Amino acid sequence: MEGAMQADAEIRSESGTESGPRGPACSLRHFACEQNLLSRPDGSASFLQGVAEKSRERLIRNTCEAVVLGTLHPRTSITVVLQVISDAGSLLACCLNAACMALVDAGVPMRALFCGVTCALNSDGTLVLDPTAKQEKEARAVLTFALDSVERKLLMSTTKGLYSDAELQQCLAAAQAASQHIFRFYRESLQRRYSKS
Repeated sequence: MEGAMQADAEIRSESGTESGPRGPACSLRHFACEQNLLSRPDGSASFLQGVAEKSRERLIRNTCEAVVLGTLHPRTSITVVLQVISDAGSLLACCLNAACMALVDAGVPMRALFCGVTCALNSDGTLVLDPTAKQEKEARAVLTFALDSVERKLLMSTTKGLYSDAELQQCLAAAQAASQHIFRFYRESLQRRYSKS
């Protein structure tokens, strides 16, 4: 049975390499998603994006709580388990994306989907979307945003480093634009999964 479930799960991927108005450095890396990986949980997902634990856990939990319709199921506990297999950069954004896909896979009612996007600002002010671990280390500032799928509203943000108000707004606008690609990837991934059922 477990082997059959593994065979049913198919990796879905999309190249997110469209260049934005700020040049080729503002492109997203390759996405891949696999759902229904584990046999015992109600929902599971693996989200790959690119080749301070308690703080990260709190940020992910607060983001999930902002969208999950918990009032529909009082006295119900939802546990999201994220396992980091590798860190190629933009780890918090990747964890947020994995958490959203796992909640969708489990059929948890949400008011909107959400996604995570990380931006890095180089010393010369160049904005890099979805930075690698090396780019994050070399960056003057790293900003991660969680956005909802309905209005692209900001659900959560965390920052590290120095940046101006104008650079913050520039990063937020770039993250909101990039979120369209992530939400499209979610939609296409789910369509492929459920069209086979």
